Amino acid sequence: MLSNQRIQELELLMDFERVAECLKEVSSWIEKVGRRRLKETLNLDDSLEMLLQAQKQFRDFDLVASEYCRRGQEALKKMDRWEDFSSVDVQPYRGKLQACREQLEEFCTQLDESRHRLSETVRLYEFFDKVRGGICCLGDAVKS
Repeated sequence: MLSNQRIQELELLMDFERVAECLKEVSSWIEKVGRRRLKETLNLDDSLEMLLQAQKQFRDFDLVASEYCRRGQEALKKMDRWEDFSSVDVQPYRGKLQACREQLEEFCTQLDESRHRLSETVRLYEFFDKVRGGICCLGDAVKS
């Protein structure tokens, strides 16, 4: 029974090595590209035209970022069975997986929040643009 458990642990270690490369790539992209691009969405311009342009650029980024999030989540899901093992050999890997999971969850949450904030800001600016247009038309009607 101990031999079988040890074999399973060794198989998991080999699985981790395969999955680790994917997680390393996802983590590197988040740190080098993803976080920087998300910070750029914090400084939104004051015109509807510029916001629409920022939204278009964000959509392109969002497609790529969502793909990295999906790949990272799939890789982590493959390693869910690690939770059942308490071996000392597995502990360092469990810590690495937890760090990757936390980084990925934080980034994906920030991505969702940025997507929502940008969308709501554009909707608000479109509303104000319509109101401003209505007020101008109303002013012109009163003058005539």
